[in-house]
Amino acid sequence: MENRMENNKETFEYTYSAKQQQEIESIRKKYLPKEEDKMERIRKLDREAERPGMIASLATGVIGALILGIGMCCTMVWGESLFVLGIFVGVLGIALTAAAYPLYKKVTKTQREKVAEQILALTNELSL
Repeated sequence: MENRMENNKETFEYTYSAKQQQEIESIRKKYLPKEEDKMERIRKLDREAERPGMIASLATGVIGALILGIGMCCTMVWGESLFVLGIFVGVLGIALTAAAYPLYKKVTKTQREKVAEQILALTNELSL
């Protein structure tokens, strides 16, 4: 009889899946309205300050490398008549490529000066 009672016991099983709960929460966050906190605002301002300098320096570097390539073609491929011109064009390309990093530094510094007041105010609020 005792054996029969054990077989008739009703049981309740609950399985918890942390992975599933994380997935549910990540999907839920996609549909909630965005609330930008102060730390995220600081990060965004910092990225916005660096972006113009990065774009300008990349464009200058790429254009400089292309001009350097044209100069190399003048000296090595297109014959002796364009050799001297190729050297001048190549030097111009090297100068543009070399100017990319100083350009990045200058533009980024200027942009950071524009947002410095906002970033400092936000960091002061967060550090209190």
